[in-house]
Amino acid sequence: MAGQRPNTRRVTVLAVCTIVLFIIWYDRLSGTLPQPFRPTTDTDTDIRTAVSHNTPPDNTAEVDLSSARAPFISWPLRRLCTEQVESNSLVPGLVFLCDNNSGGPGNIRNYILTCIRYAIEAGATGLQIPRIRTRSASNKADLFREYQPLSYMFSEAHFRAAMEEACPHIALFPSSAALDAIPGVAARAARENLQPERMVRRITPKEFGGSRAGCDSRDPNRHTDRFGAAFRKWMRDLAAERNLAPTSWGDPMLVRLSWGVLWDWPVIRDGPEFVATFGGLLRIREDILALADRVVSSMKELAASGADGGGTGDRSGRNGPSGAFLGVHLRTEEDALSQWPTYENQSRGYLYKAEKQGFRGGVAYLASGSEKETQRFSEDARAHLDLTVKSKYDLVRGRELEKLKSLSWDQQALVDFAVLLRSDYFVGVSPSSFSINVALKRHLRKEGLYTRPWKVGASDKRSWLVGWYSSYWNDWLFMFDGMWP
Repeated sequence: MAGQRPNTRRVTVLAVCTIVLFIIWYDRLSGTLPQPFRPTTDTDTDIRTAVSHNTPPDNTAEVDLSSARAPFISWPLRRLCTEQVESNSLVPGLVFLCDNNSGGPGNIRNYILTCIRYAIEAGATGLQIPRIRTRSASNKADLFREYQPLSYMFSEAHFRAAMEEACPHIALFPSSAALDAIPGVAARAARENLQPERMVRRITPKEFGGSRAGCDSRDPNRHTDRFGAAFRKWMRDLAAERNLAPTSWGDPMLVRLSWGVLWDWPVIRDGPEFVATFGGLLRIREDILALADRVVSSMKELAASGADGGGTGDRSGRNGPSGAFLGVHLRTEEDALSQWPTYENQSRGYLYKAEKQGFRGGVAYLASGSEKETQRFSEDARAHLDLTVKSKYDLVRGRELEKLKSLSWDQQALVDFAVLLRSDYFVGVSPSSFSINVALKRHLRKEGLYTRPWKVGASDKRSWLVGWYSSYWNDWLFMFDGMWP
């Protein structure tokens, strides 16, 4: 037995050394984990504190997420992307194209965000910077004209920085380049004697994961939890059936979602902190925000002065701060659907709410794409409430007015969007995606990251939407479930 003791000591020493080395190795490894493993914000914060508690840093509560310039809080998206990495759900060479969009800013914005959400769930490792489909300048109902880059409406630099911060495993490819600029596309196109566009597979997400028989086709996707696994299985089955090589950067797969999926994703499934921040990927262009700043400044000056020397509405004195103004979205342009609330429905509701909120004799900012309807509402507001109504064209001069007029119809709507976010009270119409988007974005001011969902058909004391709320599908209430603020 005495002869075995040196061996026992040696084993013990080796075991202790092994444990110590493992602790040192693990500590060093945890200090070099890639950024997706470290939930944080874009502010200077103690990252280790954020990780240890798996909660946002304290100062995120101070961020006004209803602002068009709110900083992008990355940790909710980074957490989602980290889950995809850790679950081995990534597919090298899977590239999404989020360009099958159309309509105004509300529709365009929601389509792009929903498409990116599907791309992440699918395990995409590539994304072409989204393009934006423009509408005809002469026929507003003609939604399918030429493409413009993301910068047509939103800051591409901000989008790139936010995606690279939160989801570094997803390569971003410029929309200005042809599809064959994506790695592996040109070689595969040559092998298969196809144009790159012919390689794109168009999918409808609701066809993956399960069905919900008997429901309206506009119903949100009830199988988003199963979409990723079902989609990847479809990819494998397709490769086996057609004797294709598995998807890789040598044999990439390009995917474009079908048109009309913009309200598919039931957003609350991702949690309030994700819902409150995901829309921050798309920030309105700075030059457009600068125009909105000037409009807001002019509105506040007008309100503080007593509306052109007219009435002194309650909101400018007794019941509110000096300089308060009402924000109004009138949706009666030529492309409005016939079953939506009429001018009479909207105007009566708006003026009723304006009086209730203390704007009699005050000022209102009107967002409308129709000069005729703007004039009509202005006259009605003056006659019924002595309410002075102004549009963006009344509030800028000189080069700023020239800049405003140089913008397209939908780009000008972004000026309205940014101004309405800063109004003291907002009235809009359901089911306008523009109005709903404004109301839900404004709603984030209440509780920031922890904001509860907007209560459909009610007011949150900051906004109110006129509309019909009895039929989930016919009254387009599904939009509230699928809208990213």
